[in-house]
Amino acid sequence: MTSTHQLTPNHLTPEQIATFDEQGYLVLKNRIPVDLLLRLQDAAARWIEAGRDSAASGHPDPDYVFAQRSGGRAMFRIDYLHSKSEPASLELLGSPAVLGIAESLAGPNFVPTYESLVFKDEGDGAAIDWHQDAVHPRNHRIFNVDVYLDAARPGEGSLRVAPGSHTKPVDVCQLADEYGWDAPGVVQTKLEPGDVLVHDVMVVHGSEAVTNNRLRRTIYYEFRPAEQIIAEGPWTAEWVDQRMRLIPLALTRHARQHPEHAGFAWNPDDQFRPEVGDDDEAELRIAHKVHSRGSYCSAGNVAG
Repeated sequence: MTSTHQLTPNHLTPEQIATFDEQGYLVLKNRIPVDLLLRLQDAAARWIEAGRDSAASGHPDPDYVFAQRSGGRAMFRIDYLHSKSEPASLELLGSPAVLGIAESLAGPNFVPTYESLVFKDEGDGAAIDWHQDAVHPRNHRIFNVDVYLDAARPGEGSLRVAPGSHTKPVDVCQLADEYGWDAPGVVQTKLEPGDVLVHDVMVVHGSEAVTNNRLRRTIYYEFRPAEQIIAEGPWTAEWVDQRMRLIPLALTRHARQHPEHAGFAWNPDDQFRPEVGDDDEAELRIAHKVHSRGSYCSAGNVAG
């Protein structure tokens, strides 16, 4: 496992890292500054509005992901946030609050691999079944930084986590059949706007269906060490270089918004320091042609 070279106030403490490694998740209260949180909330509202406009246009953009509910189609996820004309997403990526976590758990050569907004719209309290995001050999940490824009509380469909379940593949179908939502040791999280939940991609998690729920929006940034991707895939060294070009753009965006702050001291190894391109718009959307396999309870899926 990789870890950070030095400890600053924005890095995780050794105790926090140990908790993450043992439990598979970590809650960080009040992690996101209020001014940035407000910009992200406004940006999320515009992303959702843009997705609805896209769906109504007759030529829907696949970045806006819908599911069929009992009452009709409902949007629940928006992918590739940085290409959606809202600078707050890059500001968040370039913030010490996020990059301190990334370097603490992935080392200096962290790669921002995914970015999305996942939300339950008001009244759309559909369940998210037990699952593991991605299953991998566990030679490195792979994790999501979940930034909560709205409150998520017990009794309102907040995330349930099975602590310690991240160490191996889990048959989530059997788990659901045997225990439903009340498997032994499961924790129901409580998070407020500006809190961050860091979760290992192999920790078993999900949320039960609720009715009359409030809007709940969460931004997810996944990170992996470049060394992990080069050794295990599923992407190429060229793709890693392209994704790492997001970091200088994000640091610049954060510096423009916060000229009074020193910013995050990014120092990847020379072999992974990206060649910065001259087309910022192209850099903001590096597509995924393949994905890491997860563990879900669905036809054709077997944990192994």
